[in-house]
Amino acid sequence: MITRRSIIMAGAAAMLAWLPGAAVAQEPIRLGEMNSYTALPSFTLPYRKGWQLALDQINAAGGIDGRPIEVISRDDNAQPGDAIRIAEEFVSSDRVAVIWGGFFSNVGLALTDFAKQRKVPYLATEPLADAIVWSAGNRYTFRLRPSTAMQAAMLAEEAAKLDATRWAIVAPNYAYGTDAVAAFKAELSKRKPDVEFVGEQWPPQGKIDAGPTVRALEAMKPDAIFNVTFGPDLAKFVREGEIRGLFEDRDVVSLLSGEPEYLEPLGAEAPEGWIVTGYPWYAIDTPEHKAFAEAYEAAYDEHPYAGSLVGYNSMLSLAAALRKAGSEDAEALVDAFEDLEVAGAPSGTFRYRASDHQSTMGAWVGRTAVEDGKGIMVDWRYADGADYLPSDEAARALRPAE
Repeated sequence: MITRRSIIMAGAAAMLAWLPGAAVAQEPIRLGEMNSYTALPSFTLPYRKGWQLALDQINAAGGIDGRPIEVISRDDNAQPGDAIRIAEEFVSSDRVAVIWGGFFSNVGLALTDFAKQRKVPYLATEPLADAIVWSAGNRYTFRLRPSTAMQAAMLAEEAAKLDATRWAIVAPNYAYGTDAVAAFKAELSKRKPDVEFVGEQWPPQGKIDAGPTVRALEAMKPDAIFNVTFGPDLAKFVREGEIRGLFEDRDVVSLLSGEPEYLEPLGAEAPEGWIVTGYPWYAIDTPEHKAFAEAYEAAYDEHPYAGSLVGYNSMLSLAAALRKAGSEDAEALVDAFEDLEVAGAPSGTFRYRASDHQSTMGAWVGRTAVEDGKGIMVDWRYADGADYLPSDEAARALRPAE
């Protein structure tokens, strides 16, 4: 029934919608995101679907104090120069509250410096170089994923249980690869002092010449191999290594190789028995992960990938920081990120440490296998990132004085 009171209330609501304060209350919170979408779509496209899913859920639930989140997304073309140009546009023209994203470590390091110079919060979602939070760390930069040092320590823990003493190395020749190798050597040597590193191969990222690389590793006659290649380079390395028998009677420890983005394209050619970090999405049965996986599959008609999880956790982190800060002010957001706890994540609750701005998000460690013609992870465990980080005091000592 339409009454005089209902007409008056409707008119009042219409009037309030035009008041300046009411307009501001509905104004979106802008976030500037970039990633290497054309350079590495196998990871970054699921990553975008992951953060979009979380964004849709957050906005459907009322956003942040009634304000929706709006993401302005760009492709950084895997180039640090492009990333800096985009970041400047985000800050100067788009007036974003936070910059976030990046895949390759050289891009992440460039954005880390940009954040310091422009005093704008930057969340490095995927770049893994240790320098991002340690030697190049600054007040304005935070990192989500477990770093190369953390994942190398997880793998070294398993590698130390092997009989192998002679190790060969293959890794891409940029910050991610060099950091991972240095950390693995240090961690394995600490756990097993009799190990010997007999040689290294450093192919350029995305341009591995697999034949000569495999022959060089074979000539070193190692007991085991530590591999850091990923994406198309990993596929070439695996196929050439199988053809030439490189992996026969040798242990292989491999960073990221259990992630479905890199394992699934190999199909039945996927290696068996490698010790890896990865993401066994099909076997994680926590309530939080089940809800995430079901929502993701319903939205996109495909299973989640490691990138999907990273994207989803990124948006959860940003929303949690915005709620805690109660403001878009850069300094308030930085303060909010320090010791920020992100609950309800598919990978479990994690925290951004105040000491070095590294999150405690962990990774899954297990072995590769082939089942029904596709590569999977078996015998896996979840390694909590907090267990593989230096103490707060030691972490502070790794960072430059500010």
